[in-house]
Amino acid sequence: MIPWHEAYLKKIVKPEVIEEKVKEWKAEGKKIVTLNGSFDLLHAGHLYIIHQAKLQGDLLFVALNSDASIRAYKSPDRPIIKLNHRLEMMAALEFVDFLTWFDETDPRKILERIAPDVHVNGAEYGDNCIEAEVVRRHGGRLHLVERIPLLSSSEVITKIKSLP
Repeated sequence: MIPWHEAYLKKIVKPEVIEEKVKEWKAEGKKIVTLNGSFDLLHAGHLYIIHQAKLQGDLLFVALNSDASIRAYKSPDRPIIKLNHRLEMMAALEFVDFLTWFDETDPRKILERIAPDVHVNGAEYGDNCIEAEVVRRHGGRLHLVERIPLLSSSEVITKIKSLP
């Protein structure tokens, strides 16, 4: 059996080879679904949206915000879990086919490079989310997933802070 520190790497697509991998998948006729986010403090709400994303196509390609990206758009105190460990956790999930990361504070640039058939987002961001124009321009569609109440990393952090 392959050691874990080697096995999870099979799901990692380095940013510099994204176009090459996407070209291969499309040549194989794969319907590519994307989902992006920080996925800091992985919880059941994340698992739900990941599962819903997987149901939308053949291949689920998840893009994680880098640590610098999260610090820039969330807080200098975040992420709680560093990128290499978030990649490991996401790679362990059966529904996730491949993973990458991006340094920008929003995913439009990376979605431009992937041109997914379907992009999944939380319903709270709406049909006109920042990703919508890029996805639609490339012939893709958005699939919005309702959030499970009281399940967000921020709410988990608040609950932890309130513990005695």
